[in-house]
Amino acid sequence: MVSKQDMLSAHARIAPLIHRTPVMTSTLVNATLGAELFFKCENLQKIGAFKIRGATNALRSLSAEELRGGACTHSSGNHAQAVAYAARALGIPAYIVMPSTSSAVKKAAVAAYGAQIFECEPNQAAREAMAAKVMAETGAAFVHPYDDDRIIAGQGTAAMELMEDQPDLDFILAPIGGGGLMGGTALAAAYFSPTTKAIACEPDGADDAFRSFRDRVPYPSQNPKTLADGLLTSVGERNREILFQYVDQVITCSEEAMVQAMRLVWERMKIVIEPSSAVPLACLLEGKLDVKGKRVGIIISGGNVDLSRLPF
Repeated sequence: MVSKQDMLSAHARIAPLIHRTPVMTSTLVNATLGAELFFKCENLQKIGAFKIRGATNALRSLSAEELRGGACTHSSGNHAQAVAYAARALGIPAYIVMPSTSSAVKKAAVAAYGAQIFECEPNQAAREAMAAKVMAETGAAFVHPYDDDRIIAGQGTAAMELMEDQPDLDFILAPIGGGGLMGGTALAAAYFSPTTKAIACEPDGADDAFRSFRDRVPYPSQNPKTLADGLLTSVGERNREILFQYVDQVITCSEEAMVQAMRLVWERMKIVIEPSSAVPLACLLEGKLDVKGKRVGIIISGGNVDLSRLPF
């Protein structure tokens, strides 16, 4: 499992290469919920999402020999952009396997970073098969989107920074899909702010983490139905272990609350966030966690949304 030193080393490795994103607040949102909310704005991060943290840490941890054939991954969007960006910064090729259903704006961004895109059917087996084929042909190193200690350590640096900027948080919330961000967030809380409770958040229509946490059984994500396209993946094996040991609670939200949260953040904080990023706030708007009088940190995971398809 990722150690405290792993996370500190990851932060030292990536800090010169990424943004230290701002922490924003909203008087109206605070009044609505009766709490102090602190939003870590990874939508303002390079590539528009937290994923650059893990991808940069993973690639910068590999040797020149390991990277000689370039980097390969499979991803629906933000991790794809992150690997493409981090590979370009190292001057190596990137080969990205993307489902045919990935948003046009995310495909365009990946291509703009100079990566070669390989489309596949929108399921895990097709992703893995195509990635294996690409790696066999190119010799590229594989960078897993979430089930990798280097990825988890890198993603955890967002929470690490938030807790440095806003100490003594009662809760820290993050969305959960494959679990790299949530795994890193939960470990960061345990290592740097042990009294802070880590809360995982996901949509009602993609609640495999909720069910897995409740029953302590690894349920896969099957036929998820949600606007939150970054949260469709089953929780990874490493991150499930962290989920069971370090996360205090898993809560879910409706699609309607997710859209409400997106709009509220846009109207009151003047920033655009993607549906996955809105899930933690949506959970609070639906009263899934009692935060009255508490200090609450929220990781806004990204802002890569097609503006022509905003759901409000």
